[in-house]
Amino acid sequence: MADDVKPTRRYDSPRRRAQAESTRRDVLASAERLFEQQGYPATTMAQIAEDAGVALKTVYLAFEAKSGVLRSLWNLLLRGDEDDRPVAERDWYRAVLEESDPERRLRLNARNSVAGKRRLSRILEVIRGAAPADPQIAALWERIQTEYHANQRAIVELLAARGDLRPDLDVDTATDILWAINHPNTWQLLVGQRGWTAERYEQWTADAACAQLLRSGTSAGREAGRSRALREGVAEEEVVAVTPHAAEPAGEPPAG
Repeated sequence: MADDVKPTRRYDSPRRRAQAESTRRDVLASAERLFEQQGYPATTMAQIAEDAGVALKTVYLAFEAKSGVLRSLWNLLLRGDEDDRPVAERDWYRAVLEESDPERRLRLNARNSVAGKRRLSRILEVIRGAAPADPQIAALWERIQTEYHANQRAIVELLAARGDLRPDLDVDTATDILWAINHPNTWQLLVGQRGWTAERYEQWTADAACAQLLRSGTSAGREAGRSRALREGVAEEEVVAVTPHAAEPAGEPPAG
């Protein structure tokens, strides 16, 4: 009788979910290794499946296509974990926005930027190299640029709103400057090609951002203004005479 027929239940359990998540991590780890070793075009879904020790069908069911694997890998490395929250909701990014001191805000942003590049620099090169020949990867590359620019803009808007931005800079220009200083291309040039250490790069990007963006009322801004005046031929005695001395020089960058 109809009343005796039990409804079909979808089998689901914590163990099965954990196994699926473990398989997904294994596939992404294999994809990362293969993409970095032999490039995106040369890597096949079959090679990823074989390296991860799973069936090819499993990879397709989880990611649909090779571009889906690369997108998922990017999202994982960008966030640093499997939490789905976007960067704008991450504690490490919120800490930059909530920092009240403008110089500490920019130095903390530089620290976060370097931490991200340690995770992302190699896969970014894979994405950039694959973008010209693959419209889906080109769209991913464009999204990465747009989102990173927007995240840097949020920091600049706070500087402007609190009167910390140099008065000769508008928000658009200042955002472009901060974006360029912290851009992956700059990391690739200085760390990848010129052999800078990550620590030296972080110090330089933090110093450059403070010097380029902050008004002269801040400690970093006063030093930058003094340097600009000296470059323009103003006598050092004149610069010292008009430089306020109330604030102490900034100390070490914040510890995380």
